Amino acid sequence: MRLASFQITNFRSINDSGSIDSSQITAILGRNDSGKSNLLRALHSLNPTEGLAPLSPIKDFPRHRRLEECTGDTPVVHTRWALDDGERAALAAIFPRATGVSHVTASRGYGTARWAGFEGLAELSIDVSDIKGKVRKIVPAIKAAAEKVGEEAKAMLEQEADAFDAAMIASPDFIKWSAGAVKATQALRKALASVDAELSDKQEQMLVELEELSLSIANDKPALDQARAWVIEKLPRFIYVDEYPALPGRQNLADYLARKGWGQTTPGQQSFEKLCKVAGLDPQQLQDLQEKNDQATRNQLANRAGSVVTAEIRRLWKDRPLKVRFNLDGQHLDTMVSDPNGSYEVEVNLDERSRGFQWFFSFYIAFFADTKGGEAEDAILLLDEPGLHLHPHSQADLLAHFEKDFGNQIIYTTHSPFMVPTHRLDAVRTASLDEARGTTVSNTAEGDERTLFPLKAALALSRIAGEPVKPEPVKAVAVKAEVAKAAPAKAVAGEGVKPAKAAKPVEVVKPVEAVKPVEVVAVAEAAPVVAPVSAPVATPVAAAPLPAKQEPAKPVVVESAKPVAEVAPVATAMPVAAAAEAVVAAQPEPVKPVVVAESTTPTEAPASAMSEQADSELTQPA
Repeated sequence: MRLASFQITNFRSINDSGSIDSSQITAILGRNDSGKSNLLRALHSLNPTEGLAPLSPIKDFPRHRRLEECTGDTPVVHTRWALDDGERAALAAIFPRATGVSHVTASRGYGTARWAGFEGLAELSIDVSDIKGKVRKIVPAIKAAAEKVGEEAKAMLEQEADAFDAAMIASPDFIKWSAGAVKATQALRKALASVDAELSDKQEQMLVELEELSLSIANDKPALDQARAWVIEKLPRFIYVDEYPALPGRQNLADYLARKGWGQTTPGQQSFEKLCKVAGLDPQQLQDLQEKNDQATRNQLANRAGSVVTAEIRRLWKDRPLKVRFNLDGQHLDTMVSDPNGSYEVEVNLDERSRGFQWFFSFYIAFFADTKGGEAEDAILLLDEPGLHLHPHSQADLLAHFEKDFGNQIIYTTHSPFMVPTHRLDAVRTASLDEARGTTVSNTAEGDERTLFPLKAALALSRIAGEPVKPEPVKAVAVKAEVAKAAPAKAVAGEGVKPAKAAKPVEVVKPVEAVKPVEVVAVAEAAPVVAPVSAPVATPVAAAPLPAKQEPAKPVVVESAKPVAEVAPVATAMPVAAAAEAVVAAQPEPVKPVVVAESTTPTEAPASAMSEQADSELTQPA
């Protein structure tokens, strides 16, 4: 049986949750205190592994309502189940009228009673006209046969024929009618046999059909009751887990065996028992070998068990490949965990590992042991906020573990984006809490921003993970220049100053999209410079004063007025960090020549390939 949907009513924060569709993996998203846990607790009460128990009206009935409203029959859980082919055949064999039924229901209230139902069950019905037609042919035939026997036998046959005719009159109460019809048919057959009277084959066939009809209706009630019991018996168990039992890293074998014999094992020892089942260890065998002082065999068994668990943990725990080893020290068995691929292979007891790993290890051990031939093999797992202490990547691994390694249906609550199955959004439900309506659940993504945040975040992360990483574009430093196209111009000479040497050809640094004109910056306190150029004289730019004792910047001369295709950074007195960012365009606009103008003040030296940032920093001390 597979849970198709469920509905919770009259339980704690839930007045009516609405019908909640269920799939193989169902995730219920919602904010804190929205009633997600109440949904799982109520569903768990339908068929818990601990056994059925009445619910508490004081504790479980909605507190804003009067206790007088709550009775033992007040509904709490209603579930709908899909049957497979084998289950449908088994149900039809028990209850013929249920032939064709594919879904059944199961419900409970505050008491311990549970109810089962059948969707699409054909209603009891009889064809009144068909019954009357058959009776009208059978009764005259019986009375005709009575004419051929003695008076006493004749009176008896006629009396039974009349009783049969009266009993076959249809009644709205089909069960009551069928009981009378069955009784009358049996009496009629007995009377016919007592006088050796027989009906024709056609009349006999009609009588058989009426007899089968009345028997089927008469037996319907017992069959219905049996089918209902079959449904309740077939219900899978529910396992609700919000806290996972700790698995101690050190166990005393003698103490465990003694407590097991008394039936008083602790929760930690019960978890150890499941660990032994998964690892293939027999504590009694280890104890017997200890008494025989056969340490070699004990160690071999322990090593083999460690390899089995290590292989499974590495398959499931993707954070990093860990190694599990069981160390036997006299009566004690220690579960040791190490990271063989780490810089230093440090082996520590399971108790000293992270809380996240301890949670995952305990979860794996408990449910692997229970679902592989254990008490939870066919159970439905109800997990409240699983993986809460896990790293986000490990949460994603846990979700994959649910889908790949469990044949059980799993319903879990979460508000973590990493626990949202983005590849199966049809399995996502959202829970919301309204002051008037209580907790409600939507089968589609509905709710306020906080309710939908895990889903939106999960979708965003999924998109990011699916897109290729794009390198960030290199930021080009814009370089300004204000020069003019013109015919060759005369050189401007300053007193006592020789013309500066021509600049060397420059190298290409990095191509960028475009180079903006270079802005002429005047350098103060420099000696007059004569720059031979082939361009008209440009308007001089106001000089920016340099701090005292500042070494004058070296002048730069542009060799010709030809368009410059490639420009390299020029050494200047500007800060190195700013100048290093200047790069040259692949196809820049022609750069206009720079002219140093004649001035009565100290001559300004043009600086090329400076960034705007460098311009502002020229006035800073070197």
